[in-house]
Amino acid sequence: MNLALTNKNAIVCGSTQGIGKAIAVELALLGANITLVARDKTKLKNVSAELDKISKDKIPDGYRGRHNYLVADFTKPDELKKQVEEFTKNNFVHILINNTGGPAGGAIIEAKTEEFTQAFSNHLICNHILVQAVVVGMKKEKYGRIINIISTSVKQPIKGLGVSNTIRAAVASWSKTLAGELGPFGITVNNILPGATDTERLNFLLDARAKKAGISAKEEGQEWLKEIPLGRFADASEIAAAAAFLASPAASYINGINLPVDAGRTGSL
Repeated sequence: MNLALTNKNAIVCGSTQGIGKAIAVELALLGANITLVARDKTKLKNVSAELDKISKDKIPDGYRGRHNYLVADFTKPDELKKQVEEFTKNNFVHILINNTGGPAGGAIIEAKTEEFTQAFSNHLICNHILVQAVVVGMKKEKYGRIINIISTSVKQPIKGLGVSNTIRAAVASWSKTLAGELGPFGITVNNILPGATDTERLNFLLDARAKKAGISAKEEGQEWLKEIPLGRFADASEIAAAAAFLASPAASYINGINLPVDAGRTGSL
């Protein structure tokens, strides 16, 4: 099975922590050149240095990638557009990982209209900007992997995440449409649907729900674990492994899918 990503260039969004960082590490271990994207320059510099060390320690000379970063704030799509278009003038991108922190939780009936607007911009609009910037190079290189990290809510809505459920579904439909349009050029578009993963985002949700229920975050976590067949939360590296496979040459005939990585929690096929 060919999983090698030597000489492949990857943009990984939201890559200073959690799932995004784990994906950046996994792609680097396969030899890819990683461009990290996030809004905190200090964290980006630190993660870029980590990737350099990982590559030096674990990848043979001649196969290891080179790593850099772009400082970008997804609440400012016009600035993101300028940055990524400038970057792609001189750089082909073979792999794009769209990954952005989810909207705050809450009942959908209580959501303000601007919450939907902001989430739509942060997720779908910014994803679209990035795809439009990289797709020309993917066509020239005859290799493209667009992978969107979204949510199992596209298969089964999650209680208490009204805005997120709505926007994630929009991203999934956008992605499926793109898969049909870009497939003839050898570009695949797929979605990964992470289950409950041990990240800052999970801790935030557990704390918020625990306070509302008047229990501890640990107790709330135990309730979540009852719904997970494997009886534990995912490690971010397990989500990253799925993303790395979809980014590889081995996944060349997988296109337009929603891949749950959730230990079987989602109650639908």
